[in-house]
Amino acid sequence: MAAPMSADRFINALRNEGLTVVEVGAWRTHNRNHKGPWGPVHGVMIHHTVTRGTSYTVELCRDGYSSLPGPLCHGVIAKDGRVHLVGYGRANHAGAGDSDVLAAVIAEKRLPLDNETDTDGNRYFYGFECENLGDGVDPWPAVQLDAIARVSAAICRYHRWTERSVIGHREWQPGKVDPRGFTMDAMRARIGERLK
Repeated sequence: MAAPMSADRFINALRNEGLTVVEVGAWRTHNRNHKGPWGPVHGVMIHHTVTRGTSYTVELCRDGYSSLPGPLCHGVIAKDGRVHLVGYGRANHAGAGDSDVLAAVIAEKRLPLDNETDTDGNRYFYGFECENLGDGVDPWPAVQLDAIARVSAAICRYHRWTERSVIGHREWQPGKVDPRGFTMDAMRARIGERLK
C-alpha cells in the first residue's frame, strides 16, 4: 500500500528520469478528489487518446467533455516525448475494472484476464494518456515509447515497484483496446531494463 507522492516529488521524479515536462495551468490542484479518494496507489495505467495534434489532445485531457469531466489523466505523453502534466489527484482515466487484476498488480504477479468491472481504478492508479489514434496504424515514435517507459520507471522507482505495476487500460477493463500499437509485455520489459 502506498500513498501518492506529492506533486513536487512527482514532477521531480519525472525530470530525474530524463523527461521533458510541460506544466499545464494549475495542474497540481486540478483533480476529481471531490468524487472520492485518490490512493492508496498501486500502479501506473497507460492509455491512448484516439486524437491527433498535441495541443488539442492536451486540452481535451485537461478539460474532459460533458459526460466525462477532466482531468482524464495525470499526464499526456506527446508524440515528441514531452510529458504534459494536466492534473494531480483523482482523475477520470481508469474507470471500473477487475479486482483480480488489481490484486495481481499489488502482488506484482502475471495479470489474469480482465472479465469484470467491480473496482474503482481511478482511486488506485496513476494514469497517462499517450497521443495516438489507436487504430494500429498511427505510428508510435521511438521517443514517445521511450517516454512511456521513463514515466513508468520514474513512478515505479519512487514507490519501489517492479515493472509488473504498470498495466494497459485494456488489461484493466473488459472491452478496452488501449494502448494499441505495442504490447504491454514489451513495454514492461523496457521498464524493467530501466529499473535495473
